[in-house]
Amino acid sequence: MNVQPYVFFNGNCEEAIRFYSQAIGAKLAFISYFRDMPDDAGMPVREGWQDKVMHANFVVGRSTIMAADCDESGTEHKGFQLSLDADDFAQGLSLFNALAQNGTVLMPYQATFWAEGFGMLVDRFGIPWMINVEK
Repeated sequence: MNVQPYVFFNGNCEEAIRFYSQAIGAKLAFISYFRDMPDDAGMPVREGWQDKVMHANFVVGRSTIMAADCDESGTEHKGFQLSLDADDFAQGLSLFNALAQNGTVLMPYQATFWAEGFGMLVDRFGIPWMINVEK
């Protein structure tokens, strides 16, 4: 059994995946757009959303994250955080700083009583992250 997070973006999924590729080394495994949906699928596509992501998979380390565009305007992501485990303090700091670009730092990256390094942020796409380096 495997649990994979499915993250929804408000029309900027492809931009987010490109950002994660640069920031944390994510690798795009699959992408399809609403324009790829068969005409007889019975699911209307919102006007202007033909070039938005219907489904994508990207890989970070050994984990796969699924993603898509979904009209989430006016809402914020709640009830989860993506947790990224780094190999050492320096790598954790680098990942934290990259994801924090134009985002919001909730807890600065630092040593804690449980971790060599730990920090929390919300990236520029509204996705909450925890970066952790175990002791």
